[in-house]
Amino acid sequence: MALINPHINFNGNAHEAFEFYRAAFGGEFSKVVRLKDLAGPDFPVAENDENKILHISLPIGKTTD
Repeated sequence: MALINPHINFNGNAHEAFEFYRAAFGGEFSKVVRLKDLAGPDFPVAENDENKILHISLPIGKTTD
């Protein structure tokens, strides 16, 4: 079976979109990284942006990561 790892950009609604995908396809998120996870002196994050998704992964099937 072919393996794809698409990268999709969202305009601030990635969490809602991936909750829909999880409901449609099943499974659990294997990784969720929010902007606040990378925040620090060299990478300040505004309070209204800290919960935005930087990376999220939803494996579908047994051959994806």
